[in-house]
Amino acid sequence: MKPEETLKELFTRKSLTIATAESCTGGLVAGRITDVPGSSAILLGGVVSYSNEAKEHLLGVSHEVLEQVGAVSEEVARQMARGARERLGADVAVSVTGIAGPDGGTPEKPVGLTWIGLSDAHGDRAERFVWGSDRAGNRERSVEAALNLLIEWAEAQP
Repeated sequence: MKPEETLKELFTRKSLTIATAESCTGGLVAGRITDVPGSSAILLGGVVSYSNEAKEHLLGVSHEVLEQVGAVSEEVARQMARGARERLGADVAVSVTGIAGPDGGTPEKPVGLTWIGLSDAHGDRAERFVWGSDRAGNRERSVEAALNLLIEWAEAQP
């Protein structure tokens, strides 16, 4: 079974809802979820916030945090997820922010660096990944990781 099918089955059975906040994946996480018929029962919506301004205005990400640590950071991933969850009223939200490549990397933040955030009523967290692929591969690995994070979260819910 594909991750998005597992996700739909779990979230439907447990009556849970999802919101997404995406940057480098450009809506691919929401797209994969909506590939499954009936996904409207679990996905409330998503925000593609590619620019810092969109992250601030649409998701409530702190301007100061963006200036201090940059868009590709744990703090921003956490704030993106929280903003999507709160604004869309979902049980959980997942966010993705990263450097897909082929350009844009630095020694501190290499191409492939991705932060995936998760927010629920109990708090926010983010996981760091560094993919070693081309742009398409980095984006696809990020989508898979985000879907798997949502599945792990749902499996832990009563």
